[in-house]
Amino acid sequence: MTEQEFDDAVSAALARFPDELARLLTNVVVVVEQEYEPEPWEDPDTELLGLYDGIPLTERAEMPWQLPDRIVVFRGPLTRHCRSRAELEDEITVTVMHEVGHFFGIEEDRLHELGWG
Repeated sequence: MTEQEFDDAVSAALARFPDELARLLTNVVVVVEQEYEPEPWEDPDTELLGLYDGIPLTERAEMPWQLPDRIVVFRGPLTRHCRSRAELEDEITVTVMHEVGHFFGIEEDRLHELGWG
């Protein structure tokens, strides 16, 4: 899968959200990066598929100049994790849904119960 096709798959996953939820995705950017760089205190072999960096909607206070939250999808780990294009497309969708779930304040255990992680 080319970089553009990967980016398109991320966009397609975002397009699956119902309009009612998509309208709530404000002040958040979704980016694709090649690799996750573990923090110094993390295991150097940590390989994340995605990351939500921000303040969940459920904990947010209105501030006039709040920096955007970020959802990062990591191309390298996802492509290494999957054996076929179809599996990669599915895993991209699961990863995007999982990280957007964190934006909405859904905890890790609940996301797994829902099948998004």
